[in-house]
Amino acid sequence: MPAVLVTPASTTDRDAARILPPRARSRFGRLTRVWADGGYTGHLVDWSAAQLGVVLDIVRRSDDTRGFEVLPRRWVVDRSFAWCLCSRRLVRDYERRTDTSEGVVLWSMTMLMSRRLAARHQQRLAPRAGEAA
Repeated sequence: MPAVLVTPASTTDRDAARILPPRARSRFGRLTRVWADGGYTGHLVDWSAAQLGVVLDIVRRSDDTRGFEVLPRRWVVDRSFAWCLCSRRLVRDYERRTDTSEGVVLWSMTMLMSRRLAARHQQRLAPRAGEAA
């Protein structure tokens, strides 16, 4: 996860989007493209290109579509949220401070990644079928 930003409910997504991409860009200089949903349309696309050199692609749902539709690249965000919700602490919002919430998100993703790395390490150490122990 390149960067995390938790804001109060009174902050709009477009306002928060002027804070998060510069953070991510400073940490990951190779960041060149960001996918976002329809809530980020407008001058934010031009601003991100001019100020950050980052292409902001808006993933839109077609107006004539009814029901569920899989949107390109949107599944990545939804999958990431689902991973976060495996952490009991993130299922409900118990935190009062936004920096604490950001820490819990980072902690949750660190736990997820460390479990995956440990599982890969165990797979490499496990003897293969037919090999002598």
